[in-house]
Amino acid sequence: MAIQINNPFLITGYASPDYFCDRKEEASDILNTLCNGRNIMLTSPRRLGKTGLIKHVYHLIKQNDAKATVIYIDLYSTESLFDFTQAFASAVLGQLDSNPVKVMKKVMNFFKGFRPNLTIDPVTGQPKVGLDIAAGTESSTLEQVFNYLKLSEKECYIAFDEFQQITYYPENNVEALLRSYIQDLHNVHFIFSGSRSHMLGEMFLSPKRPFYQSTSEKTIGVIDEDVYYAFADRFFTTQGRTLPRDVFHYVYSLYEGYTWYIQMIMNRLYAKSNRAIDIGLVQESILEILQENEFYYQHMLQVYPRGQVKLVKAIAKEKVVKEITAGAFISKYRLTATSSVKSALSRMLDEEIIYHTPDGYIVYDRFFGQWLDTRF
Repeated sequence: MAIQINNPFLITGYASPDYFCDRKEEASDILNTLCNGRNIMLTSPRRLGKTGLIKHVYHLIKQNDAKATVIYIDLYSTESLFDFTQAFASAVLGQLDSNPVKVMKKVMNFFKGFRPNLTIDPVTGQPKVGLDIAAGTESSTLEQVFNYLKLSEKECYIAFDEFQQITYYPENNVEALLRSYIQDLHNVHFIFSGSRSHMLGEMFLSPKRPFYQSTSEKTIGVIDEDVYYAFADRFFTTQGRTLPRDVFHYVYSLYEGYTWYIQMIMNRLYAKSNRAIDIGLVQESILEILQENEFYYQHMLQVYPRGQVKLVKAIAKEKVVKEITAGAFISKYRLTATSSVKSALSRMLDEEIIYHTPDGYIVYDRFFGQWLDTRF
């Protein structure tokens, strides 16, 4: 059954290839890597479409093999091995068999000493099997979940998104522990993805780390402007409207090709179906977004110390700052001593409020940066 979409410019989730722009080469490379028994490390900055690409690859996998199991696990909110194990077990159990009763019996027989539970998924309304994991049993539970996957002998594809999060766990042996289980799973293929490329690179490319040379590597960039324009224009054409090339170029350039921001603006323009599309309508849509998020942005300014906030405001004003400790920049915005600026920068980079691009430092959330620029 075809999926009915009210607005084709999706902000979250994945619907079908019809609503997914390009990435043909990237998807083909990832598919080829996984189907030939190699795991892959996938990196890109946030909001460039990495998660959508993973879901698109999963769609292609299911087209080629309807019996394959595909699992996506977002680790961004996990803080410990316990959280990881809970998320992992919840995602895996029930995916290898569509019958909840059979799954429950299988889990009870397999996970000796652990108590399975049956709940209702609040989103789908379907029964879902999980495990009650006691504190201190994370390692043994994790081992059994991996064994459960191995003994199923089913082709399975698992994506750990924001995989670098495991480096923040208080436990010291997580990388080695996971590597020891993953290396023996010949029927399970992994995507290790994340937005902090330097951290993932260190994990997979350093000879000192357990995952060294255990994957292929892939970095995704922006979608070509002409390709993206053709994708967007065809949806407006079905509305009987014209998306001027210069208007799209304005949006694409303003957000440097970052998918999520372009999708957000196109979504707003598409919703204004009775209006002619011009740069004025784009600016109106941007203003709406900034106003809707104003409470959140104001809260952000209250969370961090004054010195850090001043630095973020200064970067927002400049758009891009090449030399953040340069005397001219510090003097212009009346920042404190160089050492304090370095300290504030380190914290803001770690919190992903500021992002370091090849061109210099920027405010990571482009909308937040625009809001700051217009108000200070």
